[in-house]
Amino acid sequence: FFQWAFCSAAATIVSGGVAERVQFPGYVIFTFVMTSWIYPVVVHWTWGYGWLAGGEDYSINDTGFMDFAGSGIVHMCGGVGALVGAAVVGPRSGRFDGEESFDPHSLPLIVLGTFILWFGWYGFNCGSTLGMTTTSQGTMAAQVAMNTTLSAAACGLVVLA
Repeated sequence: FFQWAFCSAAATIVSGGVAERVQFPGYVIFTFVMTSWIYPVVVHWTWGYGWLAGGEDYSINDTGFMDFAGSGIVHMCGGVGALVGAAVVGPRSGRFDGEESFDPHSLPLIVLGTFILWFGWYGFNCGSTLGMTTTSQGTMAAQVAMNTTLSAAACGLVVLA
């Protein structure tokens, strides 16, 4: 279930990149190819002890690919898929012609959604330690929580600057 959720998240990242530009059957075909071939191959290369995993048995390097909570695999695979899809289908013609299309719809709902997403990151990111029964797992979860807090706070400061 965990890997299925990651795979579907990578496919939904693509949907944001090609929104309003492709028809549903084309997106379904792309999603099928992405989830049945592209994403599993990339996961095997990194998490599945493939050529990017590293270590003593692999020649790419000693450290290998480090990815905590799936952020690199999911977002890079989905982001590259969205970039390729957007490059193939072209720009959204006529979408940003008027100034009124840039007005925010509801600032309180935008802020509420941001806080809900931020709260969810704590459960997902810290939960990706897969347990807190030992001191090392608890320390890792605390470090992940601190990184989550600092990264979101830094992003907020950049946006406000």
